[in-house]
Amino acid sequence: MNHTTPAIVAQSAVRRLPRLALLLLCAAYVLPGFLGRTPWKAQDIEAFGYMLQLVQPAMGEATSWFKPTLLGQTDPQLALLPYWLGASFLRWAPAGWEDVFARLPFVAMLGLTLAATWYAVYALARAPAAQPVAFAFGGEAKPTDYARALADGGLLALLACLGLARLAHETTPALSQLCCAALIFVALSTLPRYRLASGVAMGVGMLGLTLSGAPSLALFLGIGGSVLRAAAQADPTQQRMRVLDLGLLALICLLCITTAGVLDLWRWRVVAHNMVDVHILAKLLLWFTWPAWPLAIWSLWRWRGQLARGWRHPHLALPLWFVAVTITATWLTGLTDRALLVALPAIACLAAFALPTLRRSWGALIDWFTLLFFSFCALAIWVVWVAMQTGFPATPAANVAKLAPGFVNAFSGVTFSMALLATGTWAWLVHWRIGHHRAAIWKIMALPAGGAVLCWFLLMTLWLPLLNYARSYAPLVEKVTSITGESHCLQYAGLSKAQGTAFLFHGQFKLEAMRAPTASCPWLIIDEKNLPLMADKMERLGWVQHAKAQRPADKDEHILIYRASAPPQVPRLDPALQTSAPQD
Repeated sequence: MNHTTPAIVAQSAVRRLPRLALLLLCAAYVLPGFLGRTPWKAQDIEAFGYMLQLVQPAMGEATSWFKPTLLGQTDPQLALLPYWLGASFLRWAPAGWEDVFARLPFVAMLGLTLAATWYAVYALARAPAAQPVAFAFGGEAKPTDYARALADGGLLALLACLGLARLAHETTPALSQLCCAALIFVALSTLPRYRLASGVAMGVGMLGLTLSGAPSLALFLGIGGSVLRAAAQADPTQQRMRVLDLGLLALICLLCITTAGVLDLWRWRVVAHNMVDVHILAKLLLWFTWPAWPLAIWSLWRWRGQLARGWRHPHLALPLWFVAVTITATWLTGLTDRALLVALPAIACLAAFALPTLRRSWGALIDWFTLLFFSFCALAIWVVWVAMQTGFPATPAANVAKLAPGFVNAFSGVTFSMALLATGTWAWLVHWRIGHHRAAIWKIMALPAGGAVLCWFLLMTLWLPLLNYARSYAPLVEKVTSITGESHCLQYAGLSKAQGTAFLFHGQFKLEAMRAPTASCPWLIIDEKNLPLMADKMERLGWVQHAKAQRPADKDEHILIYRASAPPQVPRLDPALQTSAPQD
């Protein structure tokens, strides 16, 4: 009997979550946000710009696939893999579908992340130390059913994390880093049961993380995780297996180090001035990993009997290692939520192991809080949408008009029907959850995951036109185009890479660095924030301000439009005022 495990689970509590329902829930989370929207400000459209530059030299200067540049600037994240994937699909995109095709590999990466998290929790839950207490007369949960139920709960916990929604639906290196880290996590979790598949996943994950701009993170996660996994194999007959595993890891690490060195990816980017802002890190963890982090802490408390020899128990050691490395990287590199994104699968895994230890009162508290929170959020989304359509209630309608001046919303029967169906499904889920039926340990995460998916789905259907208008550069480009007319060439100075991509993609402009005005490129655009640095140079080159364009949803973002100054006019005297020259 396993006396150190706090899990007491009967076979009746590990009922299988219907596969169709789980797949539909994942599809309702993954697809909205990738389909139907325009590239958003700022990292999303900036990453899309690097992909465009790789495959469409007619829209700007062509760049090397090993040194991507945009507006003459290299990528500070030193990421290659996401740009390669997006650019590869861009080659097959028909006109007008470039942004959609560029997102297809990112759709696959998010789906792969969800699948990897499920299989990682499933594999770790099958470890002997993770199994529930054996009953004296039988009836305890079977290992396979228990592991499957925990894996369902872990996947639901990941879907419920608030920080996952927006960043996981952008075409940025953050998503490829998340996917590759999840591959490393599942590879270490499934060792030594699936040696070949685990080795392939390990190599792909570490190399992909290196090419996604995080070579040091790949080595820390891979080396530390492999050492912990090898230490967990206490059987002396598996000594040779441990040597082979560590030898394979050494080869993979050597490949990653060589790749990072050849491509000049090996750089340390430590932001020293943020290293003492512990309170900022705490607030980031508080909202970004909600609601998984309270369950993860509870899991560590309830399984504390195994933490003293944690290296012997991979179901605790592996996720703890991933969380510790990722939080440290977040602290050292500027306290950004994109760095913390990698920790979510491991935190969801720890949260899953809390499910068989929660008291019924705690489960009821989570249910009621989740029900109120997400129902209120869904109601607010619907109220604002009704206000955009009808003008009533007046306060939300006035707020929308103030925050997004010029926005005109159009009714869509398709999106309305989809949003109505999602809301009805949420009502059914609430009715099912409060009903009287046999308990399942994953039930506690049903409402958090369902509520998070519902709110994201409503935002990406009912609010999508508004969000496109507010987060996109398309309205700004339209204003500039209406001023410059039929000219297809713009000179630029002081533009951000996101702004430059917007003019390349939305306006189909050819961008050239600032020089003197020419007949083929007679217009100049500049971000107003950078005007003081370049005003004298523009005046010497012969530029004069012609107009100003503002991005509707941002009062602080203006593009100044310049044209060539008119040639100096020679004053002509009135003939009546002319006098004859004096004669001798």
